[in-house]
Amino acid sequence: MAFSFLTQELAMDLGTANTIIIHNDKIVVDEPSIVAIDQNTGKPIAIGEMARQMHGKTHENIKTIRPLRDGVIADFNAAEQMMRGMIKLVSPKHRWFTPSLRIVVCIPSGSTEVEIRAVRDSSEHAGGRDIYMIYEPMAAALGIGIDVEAPEGSMVVDIGGGTTEIAVIALGGIVCNQSIRVAGDGFTTDIQQYMRHQHNIRIGERTAEDIKISAGSALSELDNPPAPFVVRGPNLMTSLPVEVAVTYQEIAHCLDKSLIKVEAAILAVLEQTPPELYSDIVQRGIYLTGGGALLRGLDRRLTEKINIPFHIAEDPLHAVARGTGIGLKNIGKFPFLMR
Repeated sequence: MAFSFLTQELAMDLGTANTIIIHNDKIVVDEPSIVAIDQNTGKPIAIGEMARQMHGKTHENIKTIRPLRDGVIADFNAAEQMMRGMIKLVSPKHRWFTPSLRIVVCIPSGSTEVEIRAVRDSSEHAGGRDIYMIYEPMAAALGIGIDVEAPEGSMVVDIGGGTTEIAVIALGGIVCNQSIRVAGDGFTTDIQQYMRHQHNIRIGERTAEDIKISAGSALSELDNPPAPFVVRGPNLMTSLPVEVAVTYQEIAHCLDKSLIKVEAAILAVLEQTPPELYSDIVQRGIYLTGGGALLRGLDRRLTEKINIPFHIAEDPLHAVARGTGIGLKNIGKFPFLMR
């Protein structure tokens, strides 16, 4: 391509919790999907980590928005501002021309036409000229090194921030899949509710997220358990400060209902799987990707429940982004990239 320097190619994992951008096979942006907007001017003040630090701490002139909910765009304007800001982080400011952008964005496999259009429109408004889409489970499979075009069946469970994507992949296509809106954000809400009901303490989204990362568990018995996490906050009745040490057993108990929904969805996909592919999956095991795969003991819990070995992908947080990057390099070759 003679004018390839005029085109900038980006792979974007537009996630509910984090947005990752890959350029030239390198992760150049890895920031929380959040934007802080000045209420008076409507212009963004901060994006990513800086905006996350403001989340839950703002006054009336500043509003922090998470533009994506359940894997889809909930606030069109904020999504566009955030994408524009993140794309700017990639492009050097001293360029005398603006290259045309080719972007591959990954989307949940259960996206409706309207939701797909919202992603495409936001990408175009943020400066994208040539836009392609790839489904998240397909991107996750590519990112962990599965040969998606082989005639063998592979099963991927991608537990992200807004959705859990479960898919059986063979011959370069998704054979059967399910996308449920129970994932990392749901776990965080469960923890907030548990602390309110069980300990009479009010905590914000960020604190609940910290509890999940530090003391989160899918099993009430672990071989090397994490230390209890100390939470400080106001008592619901008296508003006086209280301090509570939360153990991983408590978190395992409060996440149980959500994890049962994930198990049910995995079984539902296995029910729809053709027998030949089913035997491939039993032999090879099921791959876990996404931030939810880092929940302690999750692979063991699912293996015991479903009787098929579960493997956590290496670097599960970036698997989808890496796969989107592979899709970007093979735009002409992969038939599953949608325009």
